[in-house]
Amino acid sequence: MVAEPARRVYCESVKPLQPPPDRSAQQEHDALLDLADLLGKRNLSTRLRPSLTISAEHSAAALEVMSRFAVDPRWLIYLPPTMSPSETSQREGLLEHPAEALAYYREAGVGAVVCEQKHMGSRAVMIVGRSPGALARRFGAQTAAHGVIYSRTGRPFFAEAALEAALLERVASSATAIDLWGELDTDWLCLDCEILPWSAKAQALLREQYAPTGAAGEAGLQASVAALRAAAARGVEAAGLLAAHERRLEDVRKYRQAYRRYCWPVQGPGDYKIAPFHLLASEGRVHVDRDHVWHMETLARLCAAAPEMLLATPYRVVDTEDEEGCAAVIEWWEQLTAAGGEGMVVKPFDFVAKGPKGLMQPAIKCRGPEYLRIIYGPEYTAPEHLGRLRARGLGSKRSLAIREFALGIEALERFVRREPLRRVHECVFAVLALESEPVDPRL
Repeated sequence: MVAEPARRVYCESVKPLQPPPDRSAQQEHDALLDLADLLGKRNLSTRLRPSLTISAEHSAAALEVMSRFAVDPRWLIYLPPTMSPSETSQREGLLEHPAEALAYYREAGVGAVVCEQKHMGSRAVMIVGRSPGALARRFGAQTAAHGVIYSRTGRPFFAEAALEAALLERVASSATAIDLWGELDTDWLCLDCEILPWSAKAQALLREQYAPTGAAGEAGLQASVAALRAAAARGVEAAGLLAAHERRLEDVRKYRQAYRRYCWPVQGPGDYKIAPFHLLASEGRVHVDRDHVWHMETLARLCAAAPEMLLATPYRVVDTEDEEGCAAVIEWWEQLTAAGGEGMVVKPFDFVAKGPKGLMQPAIKCRGPEYLRIIYGPEYTAPEHLGRLRARGLGSKRSLAIREFALGIEALERFVRREPLRRVHECVFAVLALESEPVDPRL
């Protein structure tokens, strides 16, 4: 056989023998998704859950989001799972309390748990690289930035590319400062984060729901209280009605104060805080084999390199059988929530924990009474409302959390193994499809 150079290219190949420079080998045959891989009822198998079913209806809903709003699919290697709250508390005036979260893991045989402060922000996935060129080689997506930041539904987190690039550059510089690239032998990181303030992504909610409700409620109840006081001054028997309206007015004021704690103006990159709490993956490794303390300590070092923007998450480790230790953690939760914090997240010490019934909840959130006022309404603590809310069911939410957790880890492991991108997207797409299941959004 003799090789003879062609005089010219008569027809460009649809699938060239060598991948073009803007596409990694992993994405070579997956520049476009195949609709047949995403529609209809599908059965998936993961390492943590051998059988998962995605209905045709939920697949169709996920396709709408992915096709219209998602970032470049070559970045989509992971979506985070939902999180279940603790069992409903029977303590007076409370819907959630850490004792129930600790009891869940204790009864399942988990000894040590990690309790982390819950940040009131917006969940985000951050893929950050040592350089744009390194990211282009690995992910196949051309970018001038040090990566991408997207929401828990795969949408771009920031509308302004310059803002996103500035935040990513600072995180990349922090990783360089502590030589995290060399420590993990990688050119990229996948981080699970909370980005503050909450108001930065919740402007529509504030403008259309929280602020109007609070303002109208306070104005109306102030007028009612004034009228009832005037009536009482004239000798009208209105003591019971006046006390009820004064209590309602106080609840509305607490409601307005609750959501205002999580709002501040943002003009540029310096006004944001990023709180990373999982270092999910890097080249060649998915870090779910590390315990949560390793994640906390590693990310605390990253945050220390840029304390003006990166926020290390406070945490406590406790043995679920240690009554004194559990009491101390509960007291810490009370202090956090009294100071305006959202609450706490309780996780098993190991990233992946299995009990007698199989895969356990990866995390349980326990929110404070004033934060829950935002979720359930100003007057949710009234006995007649609290009694009704205590009948809430957690079964569907917890099933969803476990399935999405298994799918997210499977997606990362397939990506790190350099399986075809369509195999990664199969899992990512399934997480989004499961989010279409009818579950109470307040949980």
